[in-house]
Amino acid sequence: MIKIAPSFLSADFRNLQKEVKKVESARADMIHLDIMDGHFVPNITFGPMIVRDIKRCTRLPLDVHLMIENPDFYLEDFKDAGADYLTISIESATHLHRTLARIKELKMKAGCALSPGTPFDLVKPVMKNLDLLLLMTVNPGFGGQSFIPDVLDKIKIAKDYIKKNKLRAEIEVDGGINPQTAKLVTEAGATILVAGDAIFKSKDYKMVIKRMRESGKVR
Repeated sequence: MIKIAPSFLSADFRNLQKEVKKVESARADMIHLDIMDGHFVPNITFGPMIVRDIKRCTRLPLDVHLMIENPDFYLEDFKDAGADYLTISIESATHLHRTLARIKELKMKAGCALSPGTPFDLVKPVMKNLDLLLLMTVNPGFGGQSFIPDVLDKIKIAKDYIKKNKLRAEIEVDGGINPQTAKLVTEAGATILVAGDAIFKSKDYKMVIKRMRESGKVR
């Protein structure tokens, strides 16, 4: 089945605990948290303290994406804060293999993210080390952007590579995901859908999550 990860970049930060409970009731599978530093991307969000507070409110896995420079400096901080999945952006990783190994040493699932303009070939050397491959379907930095359809080919290439090499990495997508684009990305091979505005700006979280989950079957 398709997994849905509401992106708290679009949540109401005045009522985080309430938002957590709403996505739990709507049967979300995990919570996606984007960490931005204003350097790697032109936006600043939050750090380990907010991750820790959200962890105290839920038993859902926390899917944390570090959109920051020098991610190696903060791996332990996010482990201590409660991250279950920790994803680093390939464009910010100086020593990618070593960083992924350290994430696994810290007993977190290791992920690597590619921006829309970054080719899949660059991540091939570490694919066997990944639990999660995050393919950004917008340019990272801000919520509410439009889906970039060119990424669909990259999803298909990644899916074929994972199948051919009998790897375990799941394919996650983030950016412009809603019930309509969910069908496109699941048909291409994605299994984890990150959605922000589509969920948090709707009046019925449960309905939106259900529609996205049922939008396509894993092929």
